[in-house]
Amino acid sequence: MPVRTYDAPVLRAVFFDFGGVITESPLDGFARLEQERGLPPGFIASVNLRDYHSNAWARLERSEVTPADFDQLFADESSALGHEIRGADVLAVIHGEVRPEMVAALDVLREEGYVLACLTNNVAAPADGGGLSRYAEVLAKFDNVVESSKVGARKPERHFYEAACERTGVQPSECVFLDDLGVNVKAAREMGMSTIKVTGAAQALGELAGLLGLQRLRQLVGG
Repeated sequence: MPVRTYDAPVLRAVFFDFGGVITESPLDGFARLEQERGLPPGFIASVNLRDYHSNAWARLERSEVTPADFDQLFADESSALGHEIRGADVLAVIHGEVRPEMVAALDVLREEGYVLACLTNNVAAPADGGGLSRYAEVLAKFDNVVESSKVGARKPERHFYEAACERTGVQPSECVFLDDLGVNVKAAREMGMSTIKVTGAAQALGELAGLLGLQRLRQLVGG
């Protein structure tokens, strides 16, 4: 009796993290600030990783505290680890430059008919603008922008990914998700998404081209 085979799910949506994927990594900004202040390399990230789901950064990205609250909370948390740094100083350096290859990839994917969503852990924009508004032209290329500050959940929490799938009308098995943080990629993979951990534009687009069978994506980075 022949063995029955099943077709693999059709990939029809691509979900992108923003900072560290569409733009340069916030870690680059952290590194510059650490150098300016004479802090140990990686110190700011170490504060963010301590009590990952309940620390000041997590609470800010879920809009549970205000930026003013965060300023003091982060100062307290960093002091406890040996070096005080204000939260406002950290927020001032998190916005990186846009990677043009990734923006070009969004255009290719739209032309090919893929559903596009941006999944970002972010901070609610102040009343006078700022935040993601500076990237409005890039964000307009997505069908949906799913923000932790509005959902009330953040990556890698399952509810955040579920909200993204619900808003885009796709199943996890129909999605490719790109993020620069392993913990976020792992959570998406456990839900059934195809995933790419981003270390750079060329690497990410090369892997995405392989998953989707789109040579045009490799050509964006000279592949």
